[in-house]
Parts: sequence; C-alpha cells; structure tokens
Amino acid sequence: MNRDDGKFNRRDFIKGASLAALGAAMGVSPIFADETETVTKSRVVLVRDKDVIRSDGSIDGDIIRRMLDGAVMEMTEAKTAGAAWKMIIKPDDTVGIKTNVWGPLPTTSQVENAIKSGVMRTGVPEDHIAIDDRGVLDNDIFLKATALINARPLRAHHWSGVGGLLKNYIMFVPRPWEYHDDSCADLATLWRLPLVEGKTRLNVLVMLTPQFHCTGAHHFQKEHTWPYGGLLVGYDPVALDAVGLRIFDAKRKQFFGKDSPLKPPAHHVAYAESRHHLGYADMNKIDLVRLGWDEGTLI
Repeated sequence: MNRDDGKFNRRDFIKGASLAALGAAMGVSPIFADETETVTKSRVVLVRDKDVIRSDGSIDGDIIRRMLDGAVMEMTEAKTAGAAWKMIIKPDDTVGIKTNVWGPLPTTSQVENAIKSGVMRTGVPEDHIAIDDRGVLDNDIFLKATALINARPLRAHHWSGVGGLLKNYIMFVPRPWEYHDDSCADLATLWRLPLVEGKTRLNVLVMLTPQFHCTGAHHFQKEHTWPYGGLLVGYDPVALDAVGLRIFDAKRKQFFGKDSPLKPPAHHVAYAESRHHLGYADMNKIDLVRLGWDEGTLI
C-alpha cells in the first residue's frame, strides 16, 4: 500500500472529475445521470494489499478499512477519509448496505464493518443503518433507505457467468429465478426497481479471494480461488464488473494455460451498457486507478 506515516498517498492520476464523482459530491446518485449530460469516463479504483490476508487465511480488518478509506478518497478527491465519506453519504440518510452471505465466499464481516464505520463517520446513527442480503424485502431500513451501498465478492456463477455487483440486487425481487433467462442477460433491469433506482452511492467489488471457475450450481472449490488481496471501488457497477471480468479472463488463461471463456458467458455486463444504458462495460470508457500492491494485478 502506498502509505506515508500510515496515510495513503493519493495519486495525481485523474484530474478531471467525472459526472459520477460530481454527482456523489452533491449527494446525488451517480448511476442514473441525465442522458442530456456529457459523461466522460467511469472511474474505478483497484486497491490491493499483500498483507490483508493473514497467513491463517483470515482477513485483517484494519487493513481493509485503510484500503476502503484510500479508495473513497481517490474516488472523491477528498484529502481525508472523513471528508470523502461525507461526500458520499449525508447525516440524514437511511442506509442499506447490501451484502452477500453465500457461505463459501461471503462479503466478509471485515468489509461490512469498514463500510458501516465509514457511514457512521458521516453522522448517520447506527439505528439508521442495516446490513442485509436475503432479507432486504423484509428489512425496514432497506424499505425506507435513501442510500444504498452495494458490496459483494466476485465469483464464477453457474447461471450468469459471474456473480458480481449487477447481480447482487437480485434479492430486491421476490422471484429471482425469473431473471435467469439467457444467462441472466437483463440483470441491469434490477437497478430500475423502485427500492433501488437512484439510491446507490457506492459499489465495492470484493476481490480478496475471488473464485474464477465453477462447474455447477453453488459449486465451490478452493483451488479455483486465489489470494488477490483487492477491492474494486466505484460508482458505476457496470464498470466495476467489467474490470473484474478482465481480471478473471487473465487468471483463467494463467490457470488453464489458454484462453478459457466463462461458461455460460457473463454477457449481462456488456448488455448493461448496450441494452440498458446503466454504465460502461467498454474498457475504453473506464479510468482505472491502481493503489497499493502491484504484483499480479492481471490488468
């Protein structure tokens, strides 16, 4: 991690604030911009630390918090973590942190706690914050939420190619299986649901030990994960999933010794841009900022 006396050295990587960054700074969801506005590129921050995964496989919560704080500082161009979070969340917000509890590869309590800590530093009281996954439709905080933060690990998925940020909102519908057609091609429509639309302030794609291959529903095998030690952070869930897919493509080629496309294809990410105009999947429209540990970034 790039640190100076324990603090992140922010990189002078992108000078012009994108519409997304401006929207967050104004307390407005950056995801659904007015189509008449000129949008530049989606900023994605990849932050990694080789020490975040301890020798026993556990996650260092203090390092996670520093990683996340550094990423939101880079996203907002704020000079301190506290100021950065205040550009994303307002004190009078009611905040739902949408996590993922899939047993073999959950979001992790360390990531959840780091997000909650950031939200509370803005002045939001604890009883106005909820962390939930499968119970969001019965959770009063989520039903009243003015702001959402979306966080989950990236993993290969039997129905959608990958389970990423776009798919993480599938629990906002009572019958998720209705979105499984054509390799879950239209997952982006979830982001137009009344409980969701215009509320997402930040997305965190957890890349600590991502799973790059699976062979069936709910399949997990540790040999198909690796200690990447990263988080992808940004406003645009499409761009974040697209970057995650690029990393998966490189890892699969490294592991299998040849190009090995995901089966089924994760085309819902490209369709989120081309069909649904939700964000950017085209890497030429994404500004990727790298912080911290560089070895083995695969992108």
